[in-house]
Amino acid sequence: MKSEMGQAGQRGPTASSGAFSPFRYPVFRAIWIANLFSNLGATMQGVAAAWLMTELTPSHQLVALVQASATVPIMLFGVFAGAIADNYDRRVVMLVAQLGMLVVSSALAALTYAGLISPYLLLAFTLTVGIGTALNSPAWQASVRQQVAPSELPQAIALNSISFNIARSVGPALGGLLISIWDVSFAFAINAASYLGLIAVLLWWKPERRPIKPRPILPAVWEGMRFCAGNGPLRRILLRGFAMGFGLAAYQALLPAVVSDRIGGGEIDYGMMLGLFGIGSICAAPFGSRIRRKIGLEGILAVGAAMTVFALSVIAAVDTIVYALPAAFLAGMAWVMILTTINTAVQLRSPEAILGRCLSMYQAVTFGGMALGAWTWGAAADWRGLPFALHGAAIVLVVSFVLLRLVARLPRLGEGVVRAD
Repeated sequence: MKSEMGQAGQRGPTASSGAFSPFRYPVFRAIWIANLFSNLGATMQGVAAAWLMTELTPSHQLVALVQASATVPIMLFGVFAGAIADNYDRRVVMLVAQLGMLVVSSALAALTYAGLISPYLLLAFTLTVGIGTALNSPAWQASVRQQVAPSELPQAIALNSISFNIARSVGPALGGLLISIWDVSFAFAINAASYLGLIAVLLWWKPERRPIKPRPILPAVWEGMRFCAGNGPLRRILLRGFAMGFGLAAYQALLPAVVSDRIGGGEIDYGMMLGLFGIGSICAAPFGSRIRRKIGLEGILAVGAAMTVFALSVIAAVDTIVYALPAAFLAGMAWVMILTTINTAVQLRSPEAILGRCLSMYQAVTFGGMALGAWTWGAAADWRGLPFALHGAAIVLVVSFVLLRLVARLPRLGEGVVRAD
């Protein structure tokens, strides 16, 4: 069997270690570009769905559940998706997921255009799209090792994060514009069309076949869970991911209500807030590896947590969009610093044979924490108001970070890293 480096040699030229060096690989470049447009459509749909819910119901909890419905499937089905990614051709798994999301998003656009959507039907559609995301994500993230050399993996992960956050910076503004001049059904339709490019690239890509030893799904899932639970560095990383996700969720889940109720803004204001969030993410992503080398995993999470606490406190206090925008920029920087760090730490400590399952566990606990956080902070906002929920999330984030740093300290750089053969 060829080594990982040998396989990388088949993908494209040997790359340097620069932040953008994975773009030298034609397959990575093509998938990255197609995924950028797919992310753009998904971001526009997320904006449209959240804003539509504010028009369908006055409940802060239902508005927050729009985000939760997109992440709950990752928590519930992610571990099974990881076993599927390890048991089958990851390219085929991604194709099935993309085709399914294309069909569901098209149906959502049609029903919304016809005026047949309701709050709970909207949640059902976002939940179904979330199931497609849960199936796609472990296979997509694990396939990065088939696209670039092992030495380029951290840079490739950061670039994939940049793709998502470019879409996050542009998509909200476009989504807000489309909603204001047309209606939310147009944004849903554009998202459906955005899947076509990635489907075409996946049909074109013919990766070198990797050795697969299929196992029944449930034993395979149990094997992955047992490995993550028994591996000290991975176990601590996953625990920290859950805690960070729970606190981070408040910003995204409550932002539509903050803009609509406290600031009194419209679709464009909401798009601007999400756009600044995305720009902050883009600015931070290329420097993640360099920052991690200087201050370590624990340091970068501490900086990200502090920035998130500041952003939550600001949007809880202000009532003008001008003062809220800088907080959105900082929140975006913190978001990508935290999640890219945790993702990279998991990938570097996971053996190839169970990589999909390890990544699915990361997604299940981190996005499960976000789903639980979105529901919790939405309920708190309905109970005592938005400022109470936002300040509460900031306090919980600080307390959980301090406590877990004592009992579940993140591994040192290089600790538990799986070396390529």
